[in-house]
Amino acid sequence: MDMSMTMAMSTTATDAKSMPISSSSSDMMMGADSTAMTFFVSTSTPLWSTSFTPHNTGEYAGVCIFLIALAVMFRLLLAFRVNFFTILAAVRQNRYKGLIHSHTTEEKSTAQPSRADEAVMMAALDVVVAGVSYLLMLAVMTFNMGYFLSILCGVFLGSLVCGRYTGSAGAH
Repeated sequence: MDMSMTMAMSTTATDAKSMPISSSSSDMMMGADSTAMTFFVSTSTPLWSTSFTPHNTGEYAGVCIFLIALAVMFRLLLAFRVNFFTILAAVRQNRYKGLIHSHTTEEKSTAQPSRADEAVMMAALDVVVAGVSYLLMLAVMTFNMGYFLSILCGVFLGSLVCGRYTGSAGAH
């Protein structure tokens, strides 16, 4: 490196350190003070996007109710996922009005034969479960106490309704 390039780099670095942070760039740069991760209470915390921001307490309550319902749906999806093959066998038996012999619909082992349609349905269900769980995780990561408690309430209600169907997978 030549001397002029070194001087230019050091001048730029010094200028960047001494420049005041404007309000538009403060969103992108976080100082040590703004990275403190503590729970807070606010009725105007954006959830997933700026367009999904409550502007009054009624909208905030609606977002909290929505998060409760989403957490209940997550627990229902988990129960459905755990019992997928049992439900699928019951649907098939109902479709054929009992014409399938009972020994073909009974679970003989936990491993199921691989069928393309079942594999696609299971993969799609896994994507939906993962998507809902990631949305709930992002809501918790806002550190808004109302959002956090709403999700815990929804998990409680979902476990209360379908906890017996999740077996060991209910620990998620």
